Amino acid sequence: MSRHFLILPFLSVLSFAADVGIKPGVRSPITFQVSPQVSDNAQIKMRMHAMETPPPYDVRMEKFDILVPKKYKKGDPHGLFIWVSPSNAPAISPEWEAVLAEKKLIFVGAHNSGNNREVFARMRLAVDANDNIRELFDIDDQRVYVSGFSGGGRVASMLGVTYADMFTGTIAFMGTNFYTDTVTLDQAEVFEARYIPHDEILALAKTDCRYVLVTGDKDFNLKNTRAVFENGFKKEGFKSVEMINVPGQGHQPPKAEWLKKAIEFLDAGKAVKK
Repeated sequence: MSRHFLILPFLSVLSFAADVGIKPGVRSPITFQVSPQVSDNAQIKMRMHAMETPPPYDVRMEKFDILVPKKYKKGDPHGLFIWVSPSNAPAISPEWEAVLAEKKLIFVGAHNSGNNREVFARMRLAVDANDNIRELFDIDDQRVYVSGFSGGGRVASMLGVTYADMFTGTIAFMGTNFYTDTVTLDQAEVFEARYIPHDEILALAKTDCRYVLVTGDKDFNLKNTRAVFENGFKKEGFKSVEMINVPGQGHQPPKAEWLKKAIEFLDAGKAVKK
């Protein structure tokens, strides 16, 4: 998969990371000064076939959290795990953080990116984090993942398709959107299309990216997720997509073992250095 990012020399990386107080193993605040062109209004509108113009946005006014695995070292590329929260704080459990460290994934999540924020800003926050973090750390291009829960999962599911040139994998927990109408298996309910991806980027998503849709027996989005899986992703010919239905699980983030299973599906077929 082609990449269009420029990586700074690593001496600059170390200096910058030290200046902003990023310490491996410790969740730290971080801000960014520049948005890449791929998140500007023209790109968002093109990638979503959006008719409306996104509202004003300035990444310099936004805040993020970052958690770099304690064992991270120069020359040992790590993956990225970019989180879209349904609430204003990018919180995940300590057990999830331990899985991300085990899987050599750098966590990044934006503040003020919850369900009360308009969708274009939520998408731009994730894209901006992706681009900027690549200038700070040694990143494995094949392991750049976007994820979220509930409304955040819906945003992540759209990012994973419309920005398939930036995200190689997606995990949507208890919420997912699709670009065609999808019908439940009993034909009783239809979930409307929520966006229209660009044809060339969609082709890349179908062949090169991997997707995991996580739901549960008691999740109120179970029917929606199953419809999108069967009559969305699979029907449209996506090469690598999986649905995980957690036994007894309601509409809450599942235990860390299910995050681990989802990451392992995204990692499948990739040379992940232990």
